[in-house]
Amino acid sequence: MPRVIRLSLVSLVSVAVLFGIAIKLRRASKAKISKQDSLAVHEWGTFTSIAGKDGVALEWRPLNGSADLPKFVHTIEKAALGLRYQSKADLTALVRMETPVLYFYSNREMNISAEVDFPKGKITEWYPQARSVGTGINWGRFKVAPGAVFNLPADYSENHYYAARETDAAPVQVCGISGKAPEQEKFLFYRGIGNFDLPPSVKLRNGQLTLNNLGKEPIGRLIIFENQGGRIQHRTVDNLSGELLTQRLELDSNVDTVIQELKQTLLTSGLYEKEADAMIKTWRNSWFEEGMRVFYVLPRNTTDAVLPLNIQPPPSELVRVLVGRTELITPEMEKSVRERVSMLSSSLPKTRAQARLAIQKYGRFSEPILKRLVEDEKDPVVRARIEQIIKQTHSPSG
Repeated sequence: MPRVIRLSLVSLVSVAVLFGIAIKLRRASKAKISKQDSLAVHEWGTFTSIAGKDGVALEWRPLNGSADLPKFVHTIEKAALGLRYQSKADLTALVRMETPVLYFYSNREMNISAEVDFPKGKITEWYPQARSVGTGINWGRFKVAPGAVFNLPADYSENHYYAARETDAAPVQVCGISGKAPEQEKFLFYRGIGNFDLPPSVKLRNGQLTLNNLGKEPIGRLIIFENQGGRIQHRTVDNLSGELLTQRLELDSNVDTVIQELKQTLLTSGLYEKEADAMIKTWRNSWFEEGMRVFYVLPRNTTDAVLPLNIQPPPSELVRVLVGRTELITPEMEKSVRERVSMLSSSLPKTRAQARLAIQKYGRFSEPILKRLVEDEKDPVVRARIEQIIKQTHSPSG
């Protein structure tokens, strides 16, 4: 073979080898960059509403109750961010947005930004500190630090807030306001109240429960739950589209069964197991207390419309699980409150005190119950008494 041809073949082989090596290096480089920049964001939270007689949400005072958050959490009642002082107890709304938390999972330390819009609502509590708060919340740029050991805040009280930390999420460090010390947490936390329509309408009348999905998308699963003096029952409804009538439940179940059903629903919706456990642990006391309520996971498009979320750089995985919780005012609740209202005219201080305590046990739901009683009450004396109690519930001292 001539020398020139041999040299050409050698050159071609060398070029091919070098080209193949370059492709492999390029692929390896891309894989390395992709792995380094991997970011997953998971969110859970709840929307709580109270169903009226027509199944549509009632206006109520969601924050008119005892504080259930640690003292270090920022609120609209504090002077931070130049916000005007406003009493949370006086705010009325159709929906309480409870404890959305944003978890971040990354293979390396990253600086990212996060902003949530709430166009039909108001942010009322949050942590860590944010750059701007109002009809939305913006934390600006902050650090996601996998493996970092931060001194997380605590007020040394038993509080359901801390259960949300029991996950594998990376801690975050946020400098919300220039000149202020950074704040650390295992998540971004925010709360608020809003006036918007949730997909299901829920009515209880004559022992029959009517569920009606008014949204455009099917609701994947609803869990009907009732607790009467510790006697419990639940029922699941899958893929609700349109209207469904069902009889009131027979009370022969237990809480553990409901918890497993709810946990499986959260896992199916995309939460990690520790996240699902943290969510249930956070809300176990109020989710399964006495009363009747319907749980469901909002369709993702509904969540994104109510709470537009912007994270930069965009995560490779984004899971948002917002659980709707519709509280029903049962005939038994109305009867109990009506009987206690009649006792408030007693000449015995002890009797009056017991009556007030019995009404207050319904917490922030007591006012909507009283308003329903006023609508049906014909006796002007009793009506005036109920209206007076409603006025007293407008302030914590009342």
